[in-house]
Amino acid sequence: MTSLSANAAPLPGAPFVCYQNGQLMVEGVALSELARQHGTPLFVYSKAAILAALAAYQRGLAGREALICYAMKANSSLAILKLLADAGCGFDIVSAGELERALAAGATPSKIVFSGVGKTRAEMRRALEAGVGCFNIESMAELDVLSDVAVACGQTAPVSIRVNPNVDAKTHPYISTGLKGNKFGISHDEALAAYRHAASLPGLRVVGIDCHIGSQITESAPYLEAMDRVLDLVTQIEAAGIPIHHIDFGGGLGIDYNGDTPPAADVLWQQLLGKLDARGFGNRKIMIEPGRSLVGNAGVCLTEVLFLKPGEQKNFCIVDAAMNDLPRPALYEAFHRIVPLAEANPAAQTTTYDVVGPVCESGDWLGRDRALAVQQGDVLAVLSAGAYCMSMASNYNTRPRAAEVLVDGASARVIRQREAVQDLWRGESV
Repeated sequence: MTSLSANAAPLPGAPFVCYQNGQLMVEGVALSELARQHGTPLFVYSKAAILAALAAYQRGLAGREALICYAMKANSSLAILKLLADAGCGFDIVSAGELERALAAGATPSKIVFSGVGKTRAEMRRALEAGVGCFNIESMAELDVLSDVAVACGQTAPVSIRVNPNVDAKTHPYISTGLKGNKFGISHDEALAAYRHAASLPGLRVVGIDCHIGSQITESAPYLEAMDRVLDLVTQIEAAGIPIHHIDFGGGLGIDYNGDTPPAADVLWQQLLGKLDARGFGNRKIMIEPGRSLVGNAGVCLTEVLFLKPGEQKNFCIVDAAMNDLPRPALYEAFHRIVPLAEANPAAQTTTYDVVGPVCESGDWLGRDRALAVQQGDVLAVLSAGAYCMSMASNYNTRPRAAEVLVDGASARVIRQREAVQDLWRGESV
């Protein structure tokens, strides 16, 4: 046993997620009270944290023609989409389901960009019918299919082509998207030919260029390198007589999970805009697609300690949240801070645990080797749980998905009811 404080480092999500008078709070609401009212597992989000993260992008892009399209795959809960739509955001979508979610939340169709490597003809037709602002195209074959669909619909589809700049984002390989070996985009060397082909097709109208190099990026250098490569291409494409009206620079900016220090969004974008201006492209419309950086540190997941299980090699803290609720550790060996709802006494004796869930998989863990002063029945908070948690949640082991709560100052409301077990086989037959 050791005598370590669980709260030695500042909490990700501060000042919106922090201890006040010894209790862990989201804004003005005690998480212990939310756990008591709504049970666990429970996702809790801070409205103020989301809007503060958005404000950093808005400051960085101030005075420019710009559109922030939230990458809704990070967290697609309707209330969060509505919050961002009301704040002026568009949306980056990758499926017809996400399109319908965005529209249900009040999105402006012309502010929606449709990304993704595998759009179906039906999805294309629906997006054309809805009037999305742009299709981000990722292959030569997709250009041909979208043109055919648009012609059949009596429309012209606005397109940008996602260019793969072969830039190392210096992130986990599963969330790196801008290297030659990734499935995304058209290679830098083939981009000009792709634009010429797009310009020749009757159902397409070229409006921009798109680039996205990865996720959880914590350095400026990959963005700056990618910007140079994209602008080189814009010069070539326009020299071929094809105007580029907007530059979509994707998203991917990281957050603090474990002492990570990504650049602030406003600082990063002042750097990128400086490069844009220096290259003579400062008058172009800028589009960006942030996801994790808007919502990641705005969310926590509350989970109850079911059992403490000492072992010969490991001690296990078994909780009621699992890999189906929080898949990132199982998928990426990702780190999330795990802290108690009552601030730990620095002198308290702690034990080192692997924090694990009830799912029948060895990969069902939320945190390894965590020093905790914890007892059966306590509730823990898994931090930085606002992105790629609930949106990736599953019903594995026939586990209903958790409820979600949105906090606004001193008030909190349920924005997603906890699933009932009976919901899980609705539509099935025996």
